[in-house]
Amino acid sequence: MPLPAVRFDNSYARELPGFYVAWKPDPVPAPRLLYLNVPLAEELGLDATGLAGPEGAALFAGNLLPEGAEPIAQAYAGHQFGGFSPQLGDGRALLLGEIVDRHGHRRDLAFKGSGRTPFSRGGDGKAAIGPMLREVLISEAMHALGIPTTRALAVAATGEQVFREQALPGAVLTRVAASHIRVGTFQFFAARGEHDHVRRLAEYAIARHDPALAGAPDRFLALLDAVVHRQASLVAQWMNVGFIHGVMNTDNMTLSGETIDYGPCAFLEAYDPGTVFSSIDHEGRYAFGRQPQIAHWNLARFAECLVPLIDDEQEHAVARANEVLGRFPALHRAGLLQGQRAKLGLRATDPPDPAQDADDAALADDWLALLQRESVDFTLAWRHLADAAEGRDGVLRALFADPQAPQAWLARWRARCGHEHVQAGNRAEAMRRASPRIIPRHHRVEAALDAASETGDLVPFRRLLDALRRPFDDDPSLDEFAQPAPRELTAAYRTFCGT
Repeated sequence: MPLPAVRFDNSYARELPGFYVAWKPDPVPAPRLLYLNVPLAEELGLDATGLAGPEGAALFAGNLLPEGAEPIAQAYAGHQFGGFSPQLGDGRALLLGEIVDRHGHRRDLAFKGSGRTPFSRGGDGKAAIGPMLREVLISEAMHALGIPTTRALAVAATGEQVFREQALPGAVLTRVAASHIRVGTFQFFAARGEHDHVRRLAEYAIARHDPALAGAPDRFLALLDAVVHRQASLVAQWMNVGFIHGVMNTDNMTLSGETIDYGPCAFLEAYDPGTVFSSIDHEGRYAFGRQPQIAHWNLARFAECLVPLIDDEQEHAVARANEVLGRFPALHRAGLLQGQRAKLGLRATDPPDPAQDADDAALADDWLALLQRESVDFTLAWRHLADAAEGRDGVLRALFADPQAPQAWLARWRARCGHEHVQAGNRAEAMRRASPRIIPRHHRVEAALDAASETGDLVPFRRLLDALRRPFDDDPSLDEFAQPAPRELTAAYRTFCGT
């Protein structure tokens, strides 16, 4: 049976020679499909039924390439934990090509874990089942939460072992992205002084992500502004659901504004801005509360790459770039407050009232300070605040060691709510649409991945995935997935990058 048709239109490979190395995935001994994202396949215009069979397994493991695929390993550099690496690149990934989905959007299809490339730097280029299924769980959770993200189309077992601290069953992930253009892609060429390459990449990025800017006199400065806006919004959304990326290197910041690379990532349980889950973040550089500052720092590295394109006079170019970068804190705060207001059941004034904005931001800040002081579960506290909006405080108060601790804050919040003529039930319902009940809690994720990796049991993975796709549901059958882990477990949480 032939492979299902995939209609590729590979603009990156076609328009940017010299920005990648053409390469082929390593063949594997026993491809077996573990996961296929059927709704995503259909959105991409792919034949999900045909892809679910042995031919699909062979495709997603890299043994068979569909007609029109042009696999390439992309070049990029990056600041990793603050130190610059001038050459990173796709060390275990390959961009298969691009397709235009049913909505007219161009999407990358890329492998992760498909073997060594010229950028592997001594690594094996492989991936294990656990980290690849983690990317499915977290990316689908983020998608269900409405947060821009790359998504997993498929995971195929390879039938071979991957050696980390122990032997693990291998797998290949197929990732879908708006593009894989990163801040680090620009840094690769800027660090070499190849400003013509930086210009070509910038023109390509504009055509792909900000076509309205094409040909504009100040398009490169406008590109910086667009990326600043997208990243300010993205990180605000992370902060409002308690997501910790864990490895915010510049090679993990996309120009598209999508979340990418679900390695050492997790979600907060007890609220603490200093929370670090990543086993490799020894200094806490990428702690939860530092994510906005790190995003701003990464964007400054992007701006440095664009300076020669912004203005022939370097001093003038730097000043103009800094003016755009200076907008990030206010943009982030505005995005954060917009999300917090929705979670608090409040509305912005029209026209905007700076004094009211400051009061609402202080109300949200004081709520978070209360959660931190009382070591309260972040997700459930926001969720049960909706019950309090209907006058039922009991479940919320039960989250606190001292049930009277939130009393004064609740009185302030209710006074603020009283300024708006909104029925309690309508307010509570809107709040529940803004605050999830179910997140990928670390102990649930690890249990599902352990079962899949150690015994081949995918039932826990599938059950958890189903729950994560319904984060706002009050379905009693999902109750177990809403419960936090015991404190003794959360104190020992560590996540790993899987390389």
